[in-house]
Amino acid sequence: MQILVTGASGFVGGAFMRRFASRIDLDLIGLGRRASDLPQYYRVDLAQPFDLSLEPDVVIHAAARASPWGTRREFEAQNVAATQHVIDYCRRHGSPRLVYISSSSVFYRDAHQYDLTESSPIGPQFVNEYAATKYRGEELLRAYEGESVILRPRAVFGPGDTVLFPRVLAAARKGVLPLFVGSGETVMGDLIYIDVLSDYLLQAATRPAIGGSYNLTNAEPVPLQSLLLDVLTRLGLPAPARRVRISTAMRAAAALERMYRTLRLQGEPPLTRFGVGVFAYSKTFDVSRALADLGRPSLTLSDGVDRFVEWQRAEWNR
Repeated sequence: MQILVTGASGFVGGAFMRRFASRIDLDLIGLGRRASDLPQYYRVDLAQPFDLSLEPDVVIHAAARASPWGTRREFEAQNVAATQHVIDYCRRHGSPRLVYISSSSVFYRDAHQYDLTESSPIGPQFVNEYAATKYRGEELLRAYEGESVILRPRAVFGPGDTVLFPRVLAAARKGVLPLFVGSGETVMGDLIYIDVLSDYLLQAATRPAIGGSYNLTNAEPVPLQSLLLDVLTRLGLPAPARRVRISTAMRAAAALERMYRTLRLQGEPPLTRFGVGVFAYSKTFDVSRALADLGRPSLTLSDGVDRFVEWQRAEWNR
């Protein structure tokens, strides 16, 4: 089976390519914007129309601007236009099965949300441009004539992570990581380890009976602050010394975002509303549909954290 993976130079696409590189029953071909040493890899900017002389059986669309910060134009180009170009490519090449990696953030509100299902309300307002454009990608996919499936992973982490833990650990190393406090309610959250997501991706790619949309997690909601403090301790990093109220942090983040946009400052604000929301509001998911159709996660959350900590230590010691 030939599987074309977009975003192969990124976290999720690259992890999938490496995890199944030795499978003799799979012919994996990667696309990405950045250079890569992966075999059978093409450097392609999906924000522009593209074509390749390939007839894949499956396309996994993992490419995206996966960031809490950026301009509307950047998100439109890398998440909406890129998805349309992938769909156009598929239509020209036999309408292969198309697996679209969306995001659980399409559901998010600045509030606690528990037991979200695939049928939970989405929009019309979104927490940021990333969530809005990922959902627009979902809408584009619904007009695709071939087989398709939408996957919405929650808080993907593991070796190679570029979004979830790197910002938090960088702040902790500088001694500027705060502990957000609010009503006293324990903030619960779901996560998914990268290998678990990769295994689910393979099932979605190779099993034609799998269709529609799936929320994906490790099916083990945890107290997020306790998890964070445990990771910091195991990595020898200081625990947050400052306690900041959620309302105060949200106002500060909003002010920083306005300043960065108004002055067109380079880089990402040191604090964003999305970043505050991750540790301020509970987000848990009812993944009964995924468990019934795709099975239990291939690795426990605890084992995933162990592997991530081991990898992070090795990265810092290189």
